[in-house]
Amino acid sequence: MEIPVAWSLVLVVAAVWNLVVWPPFWKRVTRDPRARDDAARPTRFYTVHAVLVGVSLLLGALVGVVGVLGLLG
Repeated sequence: MEIPVAWSLVLVVAAVWNLVVWPPFWKRVTRDPRARDDAARPTRFYTVHAVLVGVSLLLGALVGVVGVLGLLG
């Protein structure tokens, strides 16, 4: 893959950022009282954040793969 090294590094840094920042955020969401209703069922707060975190981690992984492939040439 032909990506300049500088851009590949930016992609790798962005991937690392996503993979480091979102898991602790998810832990906080799951402990938040708004995440479950009185019957212990997931609320919209939980669902919205689950989608947000899931998509962010997926994009982080994909961006990381593209960045590494760019570095490998």
